[in-house]
Amino acid sequence: QVQLVESGGGLVQPGGSLRLSCAASISIFRITVMGWYRQAPGNKRELVATITSGGSTNYADSVKGRFTLSRDNARNTVDLQMNSPEPEDTAVYYCNARLRDGATLRWSDYWGQGTQVTVSS
Repeated sequence: QVQLVESGGGLVQPGGSLRLSCAASISIFRITVMGWYRQAPGNKRELVATITSGGSTNYADSVKGRFTLSRDNARNTVDLQMNSPEPEDTAVYYCNARLRDGATLRWSDYWGQGTQVTVSS
């Protein structure tokens, strides 16, 4: 089992900045892929950004060039730096951890409780 605790959500003005942090209960080196997803009212949950244990990142087209995902090995966290957010970025943001069992090759998914991000002036 992996517990994920998110922090850093809140209200931010368009063009401002906000940093989300996700702390894992196990070493992030053991997690195959970590990332952030978001869900706005009436919409499906969608990928924002992911990072592999090797450090490779993947971003949704809508956030490329504005959001940056990074790993802090000392703090055992994965952080999403949100620059120049737009009202369309308003959503509940969820941290995700995916682990692949080395013996069975089966994937396990874990989710945080979610943190609200509201972009508004």
